[in-house]
Amino acid sequence: MLPLKNIRILITRTQDRASELAARLEERGATVLVIPTIEIVPPDSYAPLDSALQRLESYDWLLFTSANAVEVFAKRRNPSLVPRRIAVIGPATAKAVNEIGLPVDLCPPKYIAESLAEALAPEVPGKKVLLIRAFEARDVVPDALAAAGALVTIAEAYRTQLPQSSIPAIQKLFSSPENYPDAVTFTSASTARNLVMLLEAAGSALPSGIALASIGPITSQALHELGYAATIEAAEPTLAALVAAMERYFKT
Repeated sequence: MLPLKNIRILITRTQDRASELAARLEERGATVLVIPTIEIVPPDSYAPLDSALQRLESYDWLLFTSANAVEVFAKRRNPSLVPRRIAVIGPATAKAVNEIGLPVDLCPPKYIAESLAEALAPEVPGKKVLLIRAFEARDVVPDALAAAGALVTIAEAYRTQLPQSSIPAIQKLFSSPENYPDAVTFTSASTARNLVMLLEAAGSALPSGIALASIGPITSQALHELGYAATIEAAEPTLAALVAAMERYFKT
């Protein structure tokens, strides 16, 4: 029997990022509901990013902390300018870099900002580092690298915002217990915070009794700060580990 058969699971990722997680869950028998709580939009201006990309070869390290940042970089880069060394936060971001034909020189043992900063710190004293990221990202990496002696440039590639179009779907899903999902997945702190804001906008709240599945400790901490506890936490912040943790939870 499929391990997640008859389990209804809400995915809160952006629409274009939901497919891989949905496929993994559906392979295991789950009924998947996709309601994005995040929408990716351009930054106020691409000028700082474009200026940094014109000087790409002057940086000793190029850093990515999301696949979304890699996609924006690929669209706006000059292919004739090649970064010296590239560091990424985890395998999903590494895959995105490889798919645009570039190698990854460093991926930390734990796929979180703290681990990336720790792995890079010995490599960057006196070096120039370009970090391409979201506007809302935490400052763990740039602060740690600057403290280690790096010259850090931060270039915003995108912003995230609440998708207002998701409010009616959220309102309907949480309008009555028979519609409730058995679990909600959170793949970033932003998905957790934004779901709560969408629920508030819809005049609803997150009901008790629904399993809250977190991809890792940073996301679990965000849930805690919102007044919720992660029922499920992945052993490492990857989709495979998140799905495995959900299998274990619903098997018991």
